[in-house]
Amino acid sequence: MQDWQALGLLLAREPAVLVRVDQVEGSGPREVGAWMAVSAAGLLGTIGGGQLEFDAMAQARAALAAGVVAEPLRRFALGPSLGQCCGGIVYLRFELLGADHIAGLRERLAPAPLMRVALFGGGHVGRAIVEVLARLPIELLWVDSRDEIFPAEVPEGVRTEHSDPVQRAVQDLAPGSRVQIMSFSHAEDLDIVAACLQRQREQGDLAFIGLIGSKSKWASFRRRLEARGFTADELARVTSPIGVPGITGKQPEVIAVAVAAQLLQQA
Repeated sequence: MQDWQALGLLLAREPAVLVRVDQVEGSGPREVGAWMAVSAAGLLGTIGGGQLEFDAMAQARAALAAGVVAEPLRRFALGPSLGQCCGGIVYLRFELLGADHIAGLRERLAPAPLMRVALFGGGHVGRAIVEVLARLPIELLWVDSRDEIFPAEVPEGVRTEHSDPVQRAVQDLAPGSRVQIMSFSHAEDLDIVAACLQRQREQGDLAFIGLIGSKSKWASFRRRLEARGFTADELARVTSPIGVPGITGKQPEVIAVAVAAQLLQQA
């Protein structure tokens, strides 16, 4: 469940004050757009914790008790007075919300996507990566040649696509997509990589091409792709192995975290 959905459930029961980071000067604990919702007894989300959040919660509950937000935009200096050493200035916007605001929460609060990711492969690693990426503001397309491989329910924001042959889906990817390749067979992986390189040759609009596997797998793929006519410069656009260097675990969950971290470095 996304945070904005959880807020909708909260507002169906009781009003809350939405506190959002409106502006930051210098260093701050959270970015512009970060938010929390404060009800009479509960809290959803965070604007960074510490004394800033504590004071904002107190002011939000005072507004709840009064039934009105008297000062919608408030300035907080993160210095000695708040006991926080960030050193910047944070402007917080306060807004009283009720059940009549539920319908517009997604447009108001859902974060803009950081990136588009196309994941080829519905195996154990693919599923683990989907679970991690689905928690992030990422548009995720999940592709496999086996239609039955996808779970009955997928997280919100994840779109599944059955494509046979699987590489045919490459031509329809959104421009700027970051491609992660980990199908059930090396033959499919090779065809997907080749399709991505061909698209790069013709359109040059894929932001990343990543291939799971060992260095020896990529060496074998390089020879086969060279035989298909791809140049060294074109092959240099493929990242293999994928994931943040230095993380050596082979468990699907470990690989998923390493892959997600590598993608976030590109955001």
